[in-house]
Amino acid sequence: MDILNAVSETALITLKARVVETEKASPVLEDEVGQICLARLRALLPSETRARVLDRKLPVTLTRHIALRARKYDAYTRTFLADTPGGLVVSLGCGFDTRYWRVSDRPWPYVEVDLPAVIEAKRQVLGDIALYRMIGGSVLEDEWLEEISSIQTEHILFLAEGLLMYLPKAAVIRLFQKFTESFSSSQLVFEAVNEKYTRGLWKKSVESKMRRNLGSEAGASYQFGVREAAEIEGYAPGLKVAEEWSYFEDRDIVPKFLRLFRHFKFMTRTQWTIRATIE
Repeated sequence: MDILNAVSETALITLKARVVETEKASPVLEDEVGQICLARLRALLPSETRARVLDRKLPVTLTRHIALRARKYDAYTRTFLADTPGGLVVSLGCGFDTRYWRVSDRPWPYVEVDLPAVIEAKRQVLGDIALYRMIGGSVLEDEWLEEISSIQTEHILFLAEGLLMYLPKAAVIRLFQKFTESFSSSQLVFEAVNEKYTRGLWKKSVESKMRRNLGSEAGASYQFGVREAAEIEGYAPGLKVAEEWSYFEDRDIVPKFLRLFRHFKFMTRTQWTIRATIE
């Protein structure tokens, strides 16, 4: 399977992190389909990729962060579906996510969007059990927006887990504007990074650390960031911040002492999640 580049390797690393946490004695996330997906992908990948990406030991702080983030986004999804009859969930940059099976053991309204090569690979490894719509295309193009609009234009939860920080700022702002122009009575949940990590020495420091820890260019360079959540309200009319969540707030964070930093913005607002409403 010759599909991998820096973008799709990010999806592989995220999948592996969830599986690592799932296979612990007391897992914070149960992802059985993730285990199936990883096993099937492993059998299809070149030996070089398996050795460099899948066989590399990941830092426990990273695998736990990814697992707790996935658990939190699962919780956002369950709450939205419970509170919003007829609601639709759209996952942007879904990669090899398995949220569909973690959220419910019954069919529910769900759509995934990612680059064509990733969607093709996902259909190849999970097509026998993935009974929901997948759209192959860049989230920066309009085609997927038009396809979602043809399904419904309100009561939608857009999830962007570990995606937007890798996109150009102007493109993210345009995407937010498209959300408010095309949809109403909806929500957007996305992970953000502090703007300082998108430039200068801070940016180079993150790039160096990620290459060292991951053995890949995947997820090495941030482009979009904000100083504070309220900034996004200026990007598009009708976009309002409803909630913020940081990994430091979770009781299952490791090492445990890191939770002490939950009261300090210089830590909690380095990389965190923003939930916004689209009026």
